Amino acid sequence: LKDIEFIRSNYYNKLEIARFDSNLGRYVGYTEFGVKQAEYFNNIPSYIGAMRAQRETYCQHNIGVY
Repeated sequence: LKDIEFIRSNYYNKLEIARFDSNLGRYVGYTEFGVKQAEYFNNIPSYIGAMRAQRETYCQHNIGVY
C-alpha cells in the first residue's frame, strides 16, 4: 500500500484546477481558482480525513483486480 497513490483531480473546461494527492495528504491548486478551492477543502478536517482514507478504502480493495 506504500507505493499506491490515490489522486482525485478537479477539472473545469478541460483544465485541471485542483488535485488531492494521498502522498501529500492535501489538495494542491493549479490555477487561481484552484488555489482557492484547495485552501477551502484543506480547511475542512472531516473532508481531508475522508480523502486520506480513500487510499485504503478504494485502492487497497482493488489491488487484486489490476
